[in-house]
Amino acid sequence: MDNCEVLRSAFLQVDVKYKKYIGDYMIRQILGEVSVPVANTEVQQVIENPGIVKTYLEKYMPSLISFLVQLVVAIVILLIGIKVIKSVVKIIKKGFDKSRMDAAVASFLANVIKYFLYFILVMALLSGFGVATGSVIAVLGSAGLTVGMALQGSLSNFAGGVLILLMKPFSVGDYIVDGSSGTEGTVKDINLFYTRLLTIDNKMVMIPNGKLADSCITNVSMMDKRMLDLRVTVSYSTDLAFAKSVLESVVTSADTMLHDEPSNVFVSELQDSAIELGARIWVKNEDYWNTKWQLTEEIKTAFDKNNIEIPFPQMDVNIQKKSIDSDF
Repeated sequence: MDNCEVLRSAFLQVDVKYKKYIGDYMIRQILGEVSVPVANTEVQQVIENPGIVKTYLEKYMPSLISFLVQLVVAIVILLIGIKVIKSVVKIIKKGFDKSRMDAAVASFLANVIKYFLYFILVMALLSGFGVATGSVIAVLGSAGLTVGMALQGSLSNFAGGVLILLMKPFSVGDYIVDGSSGTEGTVKDINLFYTRLLTIDNKMVMIPNGKLADSCITNVSMMDKRMLDLRVTVSYSTDLAFAKSVLESVVTSADTMLHDEPSNVFVSELQDSAIELGARIWVKNEDYWNTKWQLTEEIKTAFDKNNIEIPFPQMDVNIQKKSIDSDF
């Protein structure tokens, strides 16, 4: 009798109440319907002891049932977790919209929070199956550190862009001065890596956000009004009271001057060869430069008209002429 007939006879002897615990796939394997090599010793054990199948089932069935239960619970937790994460991200986005946060930053932060929550969910599910999540986190941390070292400059600009968009030291349309490079102009665009400035002479300058975030930034446009500080020098022979009255009449006659703000004309400094006078008035931010240029010209014209001398550096050169005979 060949092996297949022996197996068939052995399983016919198995009690009917035990057959229901045997999977269809296992039965077909043993009966020869599926070609699977079986060791002679295992076949002999089944022939001699038909109850061994029940023993195997009683031994491994609890573990199989426990695994299936864990799998079903994990799938349920995964589905619930996905719905919860979507709801949390949706609430966060609404909060960002109410705070009038920049759209790019809001989208970036929402995605970071979403993927972070997904990562926690996956780690929790793996931990439930006995996976050592500590090792997984360590590997991911090492990989992140390597990537961070390789992209150090880009990550610095990225971090600077996030800080600028969050803290908002300036906005699109503001006129700023970069303290580190001295570059100044109107902000045309702010992205996560670079900020674009349009200079007065119509040049587009790209400044890395990493350097811009670390420098001292002067935002000229943040306030709606600005103090105009003018300085002019007169000679020591000038009548100071008269010169101050002429200067005051010129600066206070400006149409763009804000009369509800204080103005002042004063002696600023006694220099080596001149007396420096100062005048301060307040104007709207958009009128600053035109008012400055206009008043500078009008002050010179008024001083010339009233014979007020504006000194300039002079050098006296004395040449002594010696006769040729005196050298002998």
